[in-house]
Amino acid sequence: MPSILKASKATPLRRIVIRLAIALLVLLLIPYVVAPFYRVIDPVSTPMLWRWATGARVERIVVPLARIAPVLPLTVILAEDASFCRNRGIDLGAIRDVLQHSDDDLAISRGASTITQQVAKNLFLWPGRSIVRKVLEIPLALWLNLVLPKRRVMDIYLNVAEWGPNGEFGAEAAARYAFGISARDLDALQAAELASILPNPVLRSARHPSVLVRQLAALHLRRAAANPSHDFCLRAH
Repeated sequence: MPSILKASKATPLRRIVIRLAIALLVLLLIPYVVAPFYRVIDPVSTPMLWRWATGARVERIVVPLARIAPVLPLTVILAEDASFCRNRGIDLGAIRDVLQHSDDDLAISRGASTITQQVAKNLFLWPGRSIVRKVLEIPLALWLNLVLPKRRVMDIYLNVAEWGPNGEFGAEAAARYAFGISARDLDALQAAELASILPNPVLRSARHPSVLVRQLAALHLRRAAANPSHDFCLRAH
């Protein structure tokens, strides 16, 4: 009799565990199902959704890559992911270097993120440093690189990146907030200043650039001038 009671108690528990496992699996698979549709659909990011949910301000005007000054994606590539046009969504060499030169278990979560990984994080995951997030981010980046052309990945990145202290998302909102112009009218220095604040647009500003932002912008400006063909994968065919 006791064994029958134990079995009857275990059955509902097992069902709950199975249902939770199925729900988790579906949740993990949703990004892989949705991602191919982003060839033609303009997505929103999880930071945007969070701000909307909490009643915070969100400013974004989606503009295609063709209507953004070419110097901006070029400068962003050189600042954020120099191997963008060659890698497959992740940079194994950069990840290896981070792991080899740091004893911190979370080192991989702080560095070696490609632009494609940042897109995966912005669209499907959460901000902050987490090894769990990084483990989820890497296969997602590989999948995005497989189902989306490089030009589209950059298009999405420039339209979902957070670029201001008060909910400014995307290159158009960034250009208007920082310089009062459209993204299509950005010059090389302005593009370099915007690239300089991408790691932390709350503490760094292109509208009121600090000494650090100006120094980084000068570096990015030189790199863009010296490598005008580094964005070859973005050229319209």
